[in-house]
Amino acid sequence: MKNLLKKLEPHLFMTPGYLILLVFMGYPLLNCIRLAFSNYKVTRLDDVTFAGFANFRRIFEDPQIGMITLNTLKFVVITLALQLILGFILALALKKPFRGRGIYQGIVFLPWAFSGFLVGLTFQWMFNGEYGPVNDLLLKAGLIHGKISFLGNPKLALYTVVAALVWQGIPFFGIMLLAALQSVSEELIEAAKIDGAKSIQRFVHVTLPCIKPTIVSTVLLRTIWIFNNADIIYIMTGGGPANSSDTLSSYMFIKAYSTLDFGFASALGVVFMLGLTAYIITFIKAAKYNQAGDDV
Repeated sequence: MKNLLKKLEPHLFMTPGYLILLVFMGYPLLNCIRLAFSNYKVTRLDDVTFAGFANFRRIFEDPQIGMITLNTLKFVVITLALQLILGFILALALKKPFRGRGIYQGIVFLPWAFSGFLVGLTFQWMFNGEYGPVNDLLLKAGLIHGKISFLGNPKLALYTVVAALVWQGIPFFGIMLLAALQSVSEELIEAAKIDGAKSIQRFVHVTLPCIKPTIVSTVLLRTIWIFNNADIIYIMTGGGPANSSDTLSSYMFIKAYSTLDFGFASALGVVFMLGLTAYIITFIKAAKYNQAGDDV
């Protein structure tokens, strides 16, 4: 009995935290699953019925879902790759001390403090086809001969949103990777130098293995956040033109709050959640997170 109480003691102390998670995460999740199997429209609250798998069938019968899924993959892969590469460059640039580094860090990390709403409005103005400064700069530089409707062109709208999200997300990678780089033991690097390892070899065989746990966890977190990002898309393009800049998260948001079809939106959310869960499990196994940092 005493052993059992000793094992349960940490969980007893965590009871308030468990209750908060249950109320603010458990209930919304269960309610979303319930709505996914219901014919629930805000405009017809007097006619809420059990719909079975009808909402899920509608997802796979939706003619737009293929294009939107492809948009989501392109949106996540391109945004994540650019944020990781540029964030890594930023971290390497800030690793060694120089005069005014603190001020420079504050400036380059500032975008991470801005809300998605503000970033969306700013980039919507910058890429406006009529009075945006991007068009003006390109015209003055002689790179284009006429104004481009970045947000109104189906081939460019998605990449315009990617540019906004990349700008906002670079500081996150920069902060995390800079902290990881600064924690790498100088003794290991000096030992590699003594053994005759060149700078590239030291980076590949010493630095990268040491910061691998940070890279894996940061990429995982940022991937989930990019997948779930809908506010910038909604503000800049509204998913248009003709769903060309829609992703699964923005499409779900628009279905819920524009058409007020919460049943279909909830079903889309459940499929979205299952897909993300499968990705997380696969990514952790493929990245061998539990072994990260052990191969130095």
